[in-house]
Amino acid sequence: MRAAVRLWGAACMPGGALMRGGACLVIALTLASCEVGPNYHRADAPVPKAYQEADAGGATWRPSSPQDTLDRGAWWSIFADPELDALERQVDISNQNVKEYEAEYRNAVALLKEAQAQLYPSLGLSAGAQRGGGGGGTASVSSTVGSGAGGSTHTEFTLEAQASWTPDLWGNIRREVESRKAGVQVNEAQLANARLSAQATLATDYFNLRASDSLRTLLEKSVALDERVVEITRNQMQSGMLSNGDLAAAEAQLQAAHAQLVAVDQQRGTFSHAIAMLTGRLPSELSIPVAPLTATVPLVPVSLPSTLLERNPSVAAAERQMQQESALIGVAIGAYYPSLSLTALGGYAGNPISQLLRLGNRIWSIGASASDSVFQGGAQVAAVAAARANYDQYVAVYRQTVLTTFQSVEDELLALRVLEQQDAYQSQAVKSAQTAADVALNEFNAGTIAYTTVITDVQTLLADQEAQLTIAQNRLVATVALIEALGGGWDTSAL
Repeated sequence: MRAAVRLWGAACMPGGALMRGGACLVIALTLASCEVGPNYHRADAPVPKAYQEADAGGATWRPSSPQDTLDRGAWWSIFADPELDALERQVDISNQNVKEYEAEYRNAVALLKEAQAQLYPSLGLSAGAQRGGGGGGTASVSSTVGSGAGGSTHTEFTLEAQASWTPDLWGNIRREVESRKAGVQVNEAQLANARLSAQATLATDYFNLRASDSLRTLLEKSVALDERVVEITRNQMQSGMLSNGDLAAAEAQLQAAHAQLVAVDQQRGTFSHAIAMLTGRLPSELSIPVAPLTATVPLVPVSLPSTLLERNPSVAAAERQMQQESALIGVAIGAYYPSLSLTALGGYAGNPISQLLRLGNRIWSIGASASDSVFQGGAQVAAVAAARANYDQYVAVYRQTVLTTFQSVEDELLALRVLEQQDAYQSQAVKSAQTAADVALNEFNAGTIAYTTVITDVQTLLADQEAQLTIAQNRLVATVALIEALGGGWDTSAL
């Protein structure tokens, strides 16, 4: 590259042996193959060989092969819920946060094309007519129109084409293009992350809403039992077996159950409103029919930890930001070097207009100019240092994003393992409580125990069923969070 610089100086200086504009152009094109600044290499990030929770007992996941080759775009389909599927498909169409990121992506694409345009010459075409007068001489294009001097007046017509080009001698523009291309990929990954986040939030709200529906059914049964307890307590008080205090305690329990029932309605409404917002609708425009929580916890395919860097869009966005900043180091370094501008003009000037396009009226010119800063007081040194510091900052952001993502995966794997164990124990508790309630009902029918004993056992059963419902709800929510941490159905090959 240094030899090419010396040759360019010899060719384009006024006393050089190669003063022709064509030679300068060839040498400029040779120089245009140079790119200053560092070439990008992805920084190392801490990646475990295996997930810590992957070897734990009682896990509900498995290696992703061979399912990893399937289209995982509609990742929520593993829950086999048609209502959830219909709602999720509205996210891309109507979610305003996703539309915001989509607009940012289109803006980044436009900025990339704007930078790429700087690699090419600019061409212009102009036409004009000028009338002026002078003291008997031939009018020129620079004559003052409307001059009050004596002599004849003249009109001159011009038709010109201009071309100018600033060759990318040191790769400044190409580094800018590289940076903006990485910026497009950053926005594309951020768009995917916004879409995935909205989808995961909607799935979480949906399962919470369904859990509220199931909880309401259990609480309605609890209210009915408490009403029966109040009735029995009132009868026994009237017969002198119980006091007013016993009746007050039974009524207090009934009112508390009613309060829980009302609270569930408020929770369901909140989740319904959130789902409406995620699908781009007003709360009044969405009505989700009441249905129990019936979705089962699916087996989530989990790839090797190394593939997480390719599957998670937030990790990909942080990695692309590194390249974006690395290329800007080259842009800053390129400002140290001189710039070359090439210009050319060709056309016709003359009068009358009917004879303008004649060989005798032809005009042309070519030119080259170079410029460089001699003294800036260290400004450019500071600019390069700032660019390197920005790059180091995004290296740290990338590594922290990787660490945070692996933490999220491990957290959800741990939650699923523990919740699966809890569910196994709670299922046994529900079975035992069901057996106790059935036995108590049989004994009551046989006349060996009081009905209050039956009610107590049934209340225990309902409490265990509520606990089991909460575990099922938490398992589904943790599954959604795991899928989100793993990147859903996204892959960096989409960039």
